[in-house]
Amino acid sequence: MPIRSKSVSLLIPRPLVRELMRLYDYPHPLKRGKIIRGYDRAHAVRTAKMCVAVAQRLGHPSDRVVQYQVACLLHDVSRAGLDRRLFGKIWSWAKAHGVPTRPREWRAVHPETIYGRETEAFLSRHGTELEAAGIPMTPWAKEQVEMRLGHARRLRRRLTVVRPILNKLGLRWTPWMKDVVLYYYYPEKLAKAKPWVKQLAEILVACEQLEAYNNRSRGRDYYRRKHETVPEAFAYLDSLAEEGILSKDVMEALRGLAGEGVFDAVLEQARGGPLSRAERRYLRGLMTGGG
Repeated sequence: MPIRSKSVSLLIPRPLVRELMRLYDYPHPLKRGKIIRGYDRAHAVRTAKMCVAVAQRLGHPSDRVVQYQVACLLHDVSRAGLDRRLFGKIWSWAKAHGVPTRPREWRAVHPETIYGRETEAFLSRHGTELEAAGIPMTPWAKEQVEMRLGHARRLRRRLTVVRPILNKLGLRWTPWMKDVVLYYYYPEKLAKAKPWVKQLAEILVACEQLEAYNNRSRGRDYYRRKHETVPEAFAYLDSLAEEGILSKDVMEALRGLAGEGVFDAVLEQARGGPLSRAERRYLRGLMTGGG
């Protein structure tokens, strides 16, 4: 049944959302008593809102969607402690030099890398170059590398802190939630997953990337990106579909909701301003197979 509202929302109370967002905060390892406020908080909330809408459109039961949104809200918790300046320097350098930034992409270029040791391989191959570029590979800098190339390992460590807090909040973190969160970086881990788990993982990837490609602060801070456009975001999603990361059903649900205007407000929040008339026309065109 189509969602008629022109907005998206979460199914859990705002106070609980705020408690979950605190899990992105991290004690600064170099400045005693200072807390690094979670950089990905707003991105996580916007992503989770879109994920709920798509999961509902695809008919997932309400109790599952409630639990799923917790995984979506915490999908970037492995990056708690992200140092915006340092993280941006490292990964902007990598992008400029054509260096793979995700585990599956790294292994495609460097198949000799031991599975799960992508961080070490990156540092071994490019550490000297980064030093020469004025980015010393201190333990804290290496932790920023781990946030991408060692995502699974860092998530596992972070969950040892997160799970007890979730228990106190009356929430459960189950194995399928971890699989959903890992899918973008490690799609192979879901090769034998139940179809509904795989679909929820695809929804998270689609919504997370749609938000990220429209997120002006992320684009500026991570990649020195100077502009965002909705067509570019959907072009990237189409490339993921071609790779088999996203299914036809998920793409159709996402396009349908975007075409109906359900995501306009959240995309404008990510953008920090209004969408252009051309972008709105593009979005409306998604309803008729255009765009």
